[in-house]
Amino acid sequence: MSARDYAEKDYYAALGVPADAAAVDIKKAYRKLATELHPDKNPGDAAAEERFKTVSEAYDVLSDETRRREYDDARRIFGGGRGAGPGGFSFDLGDLLGGAGASGGGGGFGDVLGGLFGQQGRRSGGRQPRRGTDVEADVTLSFVDALRGATVPLRLTTTGACETCRGSGAAPGTSPATCPVCSGAGVTSRNQGGFAFAEPCTGCRGTGRIVQTPCPTCGGAGQSRSERVLNVRIPAGVDDGQRVRLAGRGSAGERGGPAGDLLVSVHVTPHPVFGRRGDALTLTVPVTYPEAALGAQVQVPTLDGPVTLKVPAGTTTGRTFRVRGRGVPRKDGTAGDLLVTVEVAVPQRMSAESREALERYASMTQDDPRAHLKEVQL
Repeated sequence: MSARDYAEKDYYAALGVPADAAAVDIKKAYRKLATELHPDKNPGDAAAEERFKTVSEAYDVLSDETRRREYDDARRIFGGGRGAGPGGFSFDLGDLLGGAGASGGGGGFGDVLGGLFGQQGRRSGGRQPRRGTDVEADVTLSFVDALRGATVPLRLTTTGACETCRGSGAAPGTSPATCPVCSGAGVTSRNQGGFAFAEPCTGCRGTGRIVQTPCPTCGGAGQSRSERVLNVRIPAGVDDGQRVRLAGRGSAGERGGPAGDLLVSVHVTPHPVFGRRGDALTLTVPVTYPEAALGAQVQVPTLDGPVTLKVPAGTTTGRTFRVRGRGVPRKDGTAGDLLVTVEVAVPQRMSAESREALERYASMTQDDPRAHLKEVQL
């Protein structure tokens, strides 16, 4: 069936349903008509038999969601076949389509539908530039290097244009020939259900070219795998598990296409002292009981050297202090904060004098830290 015949058919009218009919209504209409028009019920009735075929054909298209959508799109674009143009003159759908059938040459219905339904048109061919593939790599950094940023060497195996044939796939001194199957287009048309679908040419695998004398290095592929060492700059503040994308550092493109990207997955080793919470660094600092009770000036480490933290008198264990601007570097040049949590250290061993002094202190203390618990009603 030609493209013109397909577009001029009104499958909705054949089933007696509107164009926005639901699938269940289409099925119901088909069953009713198929029962009435079945050849077994109308022996010798050529008109009934012909209409039965038309109803069956209409149901085959409209009952399939994909084929129905494609049919609707075609009718919407081409107006359902023969009609009147501006000024009232008649036009023929065949003239609009260049007189080509579903399997016709360039400029025909197959080309139009190829673009309409996402297929690659015959004229696009297989010789368009193609972007190179992305390359993935892993890198392990120390906690400090991840915060400050580091340049690390990565050994990568990438695919690029063969140096022997410069990507043509043909042996030196020879050139690829135009594919005789698709005439260099890289795609061929296939007629199915009244539509022409473009698909990669099997003769040249979509390239549009036939390599008669393959390159001895790449075997005609036009590409070869190679190892290279690339010095990669990991930005400051990267976190464990984060992926860094470096544009254009992946595999080379084909036929002048852009290179792919390099995707680096970062793994950060834990630090023995510092932790991380978003763009804030965390640190636990032990203090003695006298320092917590009486107050003290305590030195704490940061990435840029030690700072003095004022611990006020009466500080309880677990209290957190904020040291501004001493955390994780941000992209805008600022930095997060350092969160210092105080933990009262309990001595594991005590001298006799220390024990005696502590017992004397305990005997003079009247405060009961558990007094509020005695009032709890169970």
